[in-house]
Amino acid sequence: MHIVDLIAKKRDGFQLTQEEINYLIQSYTKGNIPDYQMSAFLMATYFQKMNDEEATYLALSMRDSGDVIDLKDIPGIKVDKHSTGGVGDKVTLVLGPLLASLGVKFAKMSGRGLGHTGGTIDKLESIPGYKVELKIEDFINQVNTIGIAVVGQSGDVAPADKKLYALRDVTATVDVIPLIASSIMSKKLASGADAIVLDVKVGRGAFMKTEEEAVKLAELMVSIGRLAGKKMTAILTGMDEPLGHKIGNGLEVYEAIETLQGKGPQDLVDVTVEIGAHLLCDAELETDFNRAKQRLIEALNNGKAYQKFLELVKAQGGDLNAIKHPESLISKKTVSVKADQEGYIVDMNALDIGKAAMRLGAGREKKEDDVLLDVGLDLHKKIGSYVKKGDVLATLYVQNKGIEEAASLVLKAITIGSKKVERPLIYKTIK
Repeated sequence: MHIVDLIAKKRDGFQLTQEEINYLIQSYTKGNIPDYQMSAFLMATYFQKMNDEEATYLALSMRDSGDVIDLKDIPGIKVDKHSTGGVGDKVTLVLGPLLASLGVKFAKMSGRGLGHTGGTIDKLESIPGYKVELKIEDFINQVNTIGIAVVGQSGDVAPADKKLYALRDVTATVDVIPLIASSIMSKKLASGADAIVLDVKVGRGAFMKTEEEAVKLAELMVSIGRLAGKKMTAILTGMDEPLGHKIGNGLEVYEAIETLQGKGPQDLVDVTVEIGAHLLCDAELETDFNRAKQRLIEALNNGKAYQKFLELVKAQGGDLNAIKHPESLISKKTVSVKADQEGYIVDMNALDIGKAAMRLGAGREKKEDDVLLDVGLDLHKKIGSYVKKGDVLATLYVQNKGIEEAASLVLKAITIGSKKVERPLIYKTIK
């Protein structure tokens, strides 16, 4: 088998076999295929695409390039969720404790943020003392003891994906749905869960800008997961405006705490409960979807979910005093952004809002960048809100960088008009 033949085969639009894809990934991971030849293969794939079978073979091959986490020592059905990335998306911080409070085993390996999208691990690191790295045996023991662990992804999980993604990033081949799907699913399949819900974001603040693109990605990821023997669901959720009100690492932990205490914004509650109901049913702890949603809402309102969050933070070394006083997680220096006209908010560009938080230091433009954990912004108004000239649209929590640019981006992101509009939050469910 020769790489030149595989490049030519894909260039000419033919389907690769599982054996050929395994050869390709294994050889590239070991360094036996140079970057220039893999770049040629990626570009051929960009133009000729892959079918579902090829994408599944690619995901499985990348999964098997490194450690595959074995969770058999955790009894019951283990669940996981994945978001394709958005602005203000702190669902995992609420969902994990919420499900664990109802007896679901939530074994979660999360990533860091890049660009305008936030990462769960960065958010958890804003809690003083919280350890994002655990040995696998400690990870398993913690899930067995309290029902939940949320840690960073191991450096040995899907190394082929890390290497391939770095090459895609510099060869303009990131935006290929089969490559995106196999990249995401290789890591999810390596993480060991039995049931997975995918939150596929749609809109300007998401990687998938249109519903059509999001459906294609969701259907392919569900197909890959099912062929690998997993229980799979995907939901498409809106990302034209941020999820919730707070954007930034410490700020999002603050809003997650409010939500776990039954005081969260409705859009965050709705998305979390929708995902949670699917996983509660997949874990076979509930058979009726609507009843599952009701039980999740009750757990948010009666304090059970918040108590489980305290258990999680304590188990991973975090400072509980910071959770009980979440104002300590955010900067004391603030700047107000005010409306310059009167009317209804008819549009909001989540991408620009995410960029504003990034300019303040809440995100990273390159993987090696540091982030400021206490900066970001709090949106006081959302699409459909009525505002008067001079009303505060957002409060910026700042240090000493990017303040004027962030304020300008927030104003640019918000469109005020004369008629009230509404945007869908949950588009559809794919099983």
